[in-house]
Amino acid sequence: MFGDLRRFDTGSPWGVDWFREWLDEIFPEPGATDIRAVPRGTYPMINIGRTDDAVRVYVFAAGLTAGDLELSLQDNVLTVRGERNAAADESEGDERRPYFRRERANGGFARSIALPEGLDADRAEARWHHGVFEITLPKREELKPRRIEIQAA
Repeated sequence: MFGDLRRFDTGSPWGVDWFREWLDEIFPEPGATDIRAVPRGTYPMINIGRTDDAVRVYVFAAGLTAGDLELSLQDNVLTVRGERNAAADESEGDERRPYFRRERANGGFARSIALPEGLDADRAEARWHHGVFEITLPKREELKPRRIEIQAA
């Protein structure tokens, strides 16, 4: 009944991608103008938080293992690199796939995030649990908040 369903040709200026971008300009998503907003399709998504002792970075990369991701820190810039390969059912068969829509992109990716000053990169730790990578970057001792005792006169 439907025959061969394929994606629309996005190469022309009147393709679906052009129309979606035009609509996004007219009707932005709520929060898209927020200073913390990232462009659509940014991968992997990242949360960054801090405590008195450390800065914690959470990298959400479902389907990847600890060996699939490379982390580096230089001049307070954390770089996350890796590659997402096609799932087993996507890599087999001919060019015509039984998909009506595919939103999961494959291939290499890299993101760089500026971090605050005063982190001790030598004591950085990274953990992986079910596709969430937690990177802990301790603050240098001299930058941690200290309590000052008040003495009575």
